[in-house]
Amino acid sequence: MAKPVTTKPYLIRAIHTWCLEQGYTPYINVVVGAGTRVPREFVKGGEIVLNLSPEATHQLLLGNEMITFSARFSGVAQSLVVPIAAVAAVYARENGQGMAFDVVPGECDDGAEPDQRRSDRGDEEPPPASPPSGRGHLTRIK
Repeated sequence: MAKPVTTKPYLIRAIHTWCLEQGYTPYINVVVGAGTRVPREFVKGGEIVLNLSPEATHQLLLGNEMITFSARFSGVAQSLVVPIAAVAAVYARENGQGMAFDVVPGECDDGAEPDQRRSDRGDEEPPPASPPSGRGHLTRIK
């Protein structure tokens, strides 16, 4: 017997539809993992918020395992892939109504190695900046 599909993708689709019918902008909050293909320069604290409105997306597919679509970031079109397991919340931007979900670390990964985490354009994440050496540059103003 096949493992039953979680209700999460159905709830995401329902809230997405409700947002559109009410004239709201549907947003999702995503915990970024190896299986998540998003522009890394917009990831903050391991998460990214994405606008799923028809005006912001192209070829949006809210599937049972993945959410896929194209969107523009800083004028550059990119293909995005978000595992359903990585979605932490779906809500209306205008009033915050929606639903939050538990995201289990590692559950939203697809087994890709950490060094394979890249944006759709193939850019690697920039290396972390080295800490400044010596004393700070702050000047006290009275």
